[in-house]
Amino acid sequence: MKNEDVVTTNVELRTRRIPSIGFLGVAIGCMAASALLMVTGRKNWANFVGQWAPTILILGTYNKIAKTFSAPIDEHERVRHGDHASLLKSPEELTRQMSPRPVS
Repeated sequence: MKNEDVVTTNVELRTRRIPSIGFLGVAIGCMAASALLMVTGRKNWANFVGQWAPTILILGTYNKIAKTFSAPIDEHERVRHGDHASLLKSPEELTRQMSPRPVS
C-alpha cells in the first residue's frame, strides 16, 4: 500500500487475513459474556466487557473497508476479487472498456 507508512501497511497486511465473521463472532461473544456477568451479579464487569462489542465491530468495519478499497497485492488476488474490488485494471480491460461497441 503505497500511500501508507510501514507500520500501517504491516498491520493491514496481517489483519486482512482475518475473516469479517471473526469480528462479528468475537463481538457476539463479548455480548454473551457481558450478559452472563450481569446474571451472576457482576454489574461493573458486565458493563466493562459489554463495551468491547462496539469497538470490535468498528475494528471489523475498518478491516472490511481496508480490504475492499486497498490495492490488491498481486494480479491473482485482483482477478479473484473481481473488478469492483480495485481501481487497477489491465491494459486489455481498459482498451475493451474504451472501444465502442458495434451497433447492430
